[in-house]
Amino acid sequence: MPTHPALTRRTFLEHAALATTGLWLGGCATSSLTPRARRIAPDEKMRIGCIGIGGQGGSVTADLATFPDVQIAALCDVDQTYAAKNIKKYPGVPLYRDYREMLEKEPKLHAVMVGTPDHWHAPISLAAMQLGLHVYCEKPLAHTIEEARLMGRVARETGVVTQMGNAGHASEGLRLTKEWIDAGAIGKVSEVHVWSDRPGKFWRSQGHRRPTELPPVPAGLDWNLWLGGASNRPYHPDYLPRQWRGWQDFGCGAVGDMAVHNADPAFYALDLGAPDWVEAESSPTNPDSFPEWSILTYHFPAKGRRGPIKMIWYDGGKMPPRPAELEADRALGDNGIYFLGTKGVLLAPGWSGTPRLVPESKMQALVRPEKSIARSVGHRREWVDACRAGRPEDAKAGFWYSAPFTEALLVGLLPLFAGKRIQWDARTMSALNAPELAPLIRKSYRSGFDLAIAHNLIA
Repeated sequence: MPTHPALTRRTFLEHAALATTGLWLGGCATSSLTPRARRIAPDEKMRIGCIGIGGQGGSVTADLATFPDVQIAALCDVDQTYAAKNIKKYPGVPLYRDYREMLEKEPKLHAVMVGTPDHWHAPISLAAMQLGLHVYCEKPLAHTIEEARLMGRVARETGVVTQMGNAGHASEGLRLTKEWIDAGAIGKVSEVHVWSDRPGKFWRSQGHRRPTELPPVPAGLDWNLWLGGASNRPYHPDYLPRQWRGWQDFGCGAVGDMAVHNADPAFYALDLGAPDWVEAESSPTNPDSFPEWSILTYHFPAKGRRGPIKMIWYDGGKMPPRPAELEADRALGDNGIYFLGTKGVLLAPGWSGTPRLVPESKMQALVRPEKSIARSVGHRREWVDACRAGRPEDAKAGFWYSAPFTEALLVGLLPLFAGKRIQWDARTMSALNAPELAPLIRKSYRSGFDLAIAHNLIA
């Protein structure tokens, strides 16, 4: 990784504006050194450029297209054969393969939607925010801890409206969970268990080494651009679509896919912040993919009026112990969360579903507290309204919330590759007892796809 002299914010913006290489900068020239969030006039539609539309991004695009005050103004995908089914839905809309070209040739955009694999989230989002564009980015927010921190910081400094795509954050269940815990329905919480049925159900690349076969690159796929900042390697169908989640260079495993959903109630209701230590047990590890299963333990120090919290994450078929109070005929479900309190247990399905007290007799006896948290109009509608109003705080999964949340979750992956408990210092963004993990916290990027300036922006 090349080194650069220390950068002030103004110097950083100047470098970003004038860069024509370094993919995260977008390759777009602009004369503004202090970009301001783009405003949307009351009588105009919000023009969105959608990047990565073959999979989940296509679903998000279709949802945004239903809003009468939104215009899908540009489309971009490096695999236009895979994305063809979604491209056909928007006849006449400009289509690009390289998002840099889209940002350069579509100066009237107000916002972008980023629905790419994880390793592309930060480069594209940072480029867009630098231009003053509002950003909706699919989950997990970033591929590394450093990227998450930088995305939160740049969002704050540019004033753009952002949202991470964990739609459950807009749910009624999330709000009820916090209101009931705040009201003391289960007493003081000391432990949380969170689990998922991923991986295995939707991808099977975890636990494997990098493939060695050399199949031809499919027509319509720009493999070099899909790789982005990841290390160079031949194309293989074990990487895409969807299978990328299990590979360390492209995804964040089951934690990236589902902890952003299932652990969200814990971070929101308990204001967890950053862990001070994490530890892991798992199936055998390797340098290429995440293990087939893992159990990650996060410890969060006391904060405010609550005591310390231990949160345990289970994936790959591992499940938490059943609460003693849980009825024998009541299943935990494939995805979910439960909170252990001094007065009982609160159980909720995945994706921030509707909570229930355990056992059911306690649920029936619950005196529900008054609703004290504003309800959402819908996760993506909420983002559009916040963009139109120029109010970043109105997007409740904005990077101001989702960047620290993502950062904390990704810390839990570090002990998988250290073989020991990790003492984490969020202030310095470092594993105090494992300096060898630095490349996982601040990764290197392939030449021409460089985030080197980011290392100086976060001092």
